[in-house]
Amino acid sequence: MSASRDFGLAKTTALAEAILAGRRRELARAITMIESTRQDHRMIAEALMDRLLPHSGRSFRLGISGVPGVGKSTFIEALGLHIIERGHRVAVLTVDPSSPKSGGSILGDKTRMETLSRHKDAFIRPSPSGGTLGGVARRTHEVMVASEAAGFDVVLVETVGVGQSETAVVNLTDMFLLLIAPGGGDDLQGIKKGVVEMADLIAVNKADGDLLAAAERAQQDYSSALQLLRQQPDAWQPRVMACSAMEGTGVAALWDAVLEFQNLREESGQLIERREEQAAAWMWGEISEALLDGVRNHAATQSLALKLERDVRAGKLGANAAAKHILQQFLSNSAKP
Repeated sequence: MSASRDFGLAKTTALAEAILAGRRRELARAITMIESTRQDHRMIAEALMDRLLPHSGRSFRLGISGVPGVGKSTFIEALGLHIIERGHRVAVLTVDPSSPKSGGSILGDKTRMETLSRHKDAFIRPSPSGGTLGGVARRTHEVMVASEAAGFDVVLVETVGVGQSETAVVNLTDMFLLLIAPGGGDDLQGIKKGVVEMADLIAVNKADGDLLAAAERAQQDYSSALQLLRQQPDAWQPRVMACSAMEGTGVAALWDAVLEFQNLREESGQLIERREEQAAAWMWGEISEALLDGVRNHAATQSLALKLERDVRAGKLGANAAAKHILQQFLSNSAKP
């Protein structure tokens, strides 16, 4: 008997209907299954996705990244509350570093966005990165689909932080906002060039008090840098704006810029094209993950993998050659009737 039958078709249907009705408790319960690595939970999650997917895709997806200490949580709370005031429902998907012991979120709590987390039109879900590169969790895309099906028409995805691999959020969202802080010395050197090149909007946070002058200088510096890095003809030109999440200044102007970006992308058809490319990338990503899981859990391949791993550790065999042998063994055994 399959896991979905064990859980019950009626219960799966009821859970999907509760999510479509916008009930946050059931949404949180579904996300727990979506993020689970248990095979029975994965089967239930796949059945839920089949029901929820047709009701998703109607939100605007905004990815937000920045170095630790830049004030992402304070900024997201200020932005989220402003968006709600404008008549929207907001889902915030925060991706936190994973504990090496438990695998859970090290920073995964809602206390950083206390006011927003209590609002009836907001949903905040911390998720452990699980060691996934790119600043997002493996199941972030599915969590986003479930949140959209629950009626949240703006989804904010907060990444772990800025680094060489903190760019996968671009393949999940409609717009990428990079948050930076002034007064950190050489600001341009503190952020990876590749992340700046992909940013659709840069926000200099903490533009208040003694840091106001430094924020204005950082805004000018990044504006000049963008002119050199992004010289492509486009209706939308990336810009640098200043704000203070603590004081709430500049947040409304930032959201207006996001809406301008959304309108331009919708009118040009680029928003749909980007979503289609992301859906295809999601499929290939799942193939890669499923293949890796299959190789690791395949009994006939495990003994060979362990032997070749010892040879690689000892320097007797190259990693590429070992990988090819393991993959050939797995495919050969998988093809047998």
